Amino acid sequence: MLHILKWKDRKNEILCYLPADAVPDKNAVAELHQMIALEETLERLTGVSGYFQGDEPQIKKMVLTPDFHKGAGIPIGTVMMTKGFVVPQAMGNDINCGMRFYTTDLSEESIRQKLPELAKKLRHIFFEGGRQIPMTGRQREALFRYGLEGLLETYHDSGMRGLWRYYQPEVQEKWLSRTVFRGSIQTAATEGLEDFIGSYGQLTYDDQIGTIGGGNHFLEVQRIVEIYDGQTANAWNLKKGAVAVMLHTGSLTIGHHSGLLNRKICQEIYPVGLMQPENKIYPIPEAYEKQNAWNRFWSASGNAANFGFANRLFLGFMIQEVFTQVLGACDLALLYDAPHNYIWKQQIDGEDYYIHRKGACCARGCEEMAGTAFAYYGEPVMIPGSMGSSSYLLRGLGKRDALCSASHGAGRQKSRGDAIKGNDEAFRQFMKNFHVITPIDPNRIDLKGRADILKKWEESVRAEAPYAYKDIHEVIAVHTAHNLAAPVARMEPIFTVKS
Repeated sequence: MLHILKWKDRKNEILCYLPADAVPDKNAVAELHQMIALEETLERLTGVSGYFQGDEPQIKKMVLTPDFHKGAGIPIGTVMMTKGFVVPQAMGNDINCGMRFYTTDLSEESIRQKLPELAKKLRHIFFEGGRQIPMTGRQREALFRYGLEGLLETYHDSGMRGLWRYYQPEVQEKWLSRTVFRGSIQTAATEGLEDFIGSYGQLTYDDQIGTIGGGNHFLEVQRIVEIYDGQTANAWNLKKGAVAVMLHTGSLTIGHHSGLLNRKICQEIYPVGLMQPENKIYPIPEAYEKQNAWNRFWSASGNAANFGFANRLFLGFMIQEVFTQVLGACDLALLYDAPHNYIWKQQIDGEDYYIHRKGACCARGCEEMAGTAFAYYGEPVMIPGSMGSSSYLLRGLGKRDALCSASHGAGRQKSRGDAIKGNDEAFRQFMKNFHVITPIDPNRIDLKGRADILKKWEESVRAEAPYAYKDIHEVIAVHTAHNLAAPVARMEPIFTVKS
């Protein structure tokens, strides 16, 4: 269903794609209107000499994806195209939060037979210090400044210790073409990251790389249960009954650091004495007089985005390590890696625009993907459901009215607080049929008397249970009905790893 939301009293309208018979959540809409007050800030700043250059700054278009719901200042599922400025908050603090998808040569039966052993190994490597990812300061700086291409240049610093034994340079070079931006955003600086980078030539460990993070982030092992588009599925190596790996995470504390730095940059350049934005949302202008701020913003954002790409890469190595230890050598082949929290610079009719996505996937079509492995199919779009429900792979159709965008998930219909109070019977049935691996094993004998620990564990799982989210099938139906993206395959979970 396509809702048209009025954009203040102007001709501009917001296209809102929602499931049939749904109405936009009033709290999310209220947050959206608060965000649009950014236009009032732009009007005030336009009167400040030299703040903007060239034409008057504009919010050119806004689109809301089918999983649109309340966020923190700016709703999740918001896509905004601007001219002459960017808005850091419109990509959020978890910069380059995104999805990564692997096909495998594993069988579901072999995984289910070894689930207890797999769960033990997974808990160790993901939550109990089992990661072995040494890096030199030179590698970390190369990662922050040049992304996955930086790692390709410096991987030998690691001596192939720990998880680096899964790093095959010829494979990684090939996979760059299956990663948005090649996983490599060149930046000029690493502001505020000196301590994290550490000693230039010394191998050390950190507690960030290879981390899932909290909230709705996950790593899920799935079985492909339905194929809708055989030709595309064949090209993408998707087979009914096969096992796949989908993971969702971002830049963690590095993104938080960059987000805070970006907000500081915004406030530093805001004219003294001018009325402050009531919604606390600030733009950064593309202007010669503010060139330093503009460059600092792109470097800080690029540092975090590069880290997000590397984080997902190493999470893939971690699941490969567990599979290898328990099931023997296996093949994980990357289909695609894409962010859904970032700002894309795009040229349209000779003009530069900035497309902000917060919780929204790219869904570019064949024309936009020309020159890539996806030129004949469209961009892979990964849309997970809630924990325990179906997830989908689609191919982008390049719908320009929707700014070539799609959902990044099912979207919440209950807040975490409300979900914790959810139906007890529904929760028990969910846990009976679903395998979730968390830092806490509720079946441990020494935890049987720890009601306080078990209560917190249960609340964290309840907050992400299926009844907290919209129906994923209805969300996918909207994409089909409005030609945003076309379904290729549907997956169901075998098990999920969550913090």
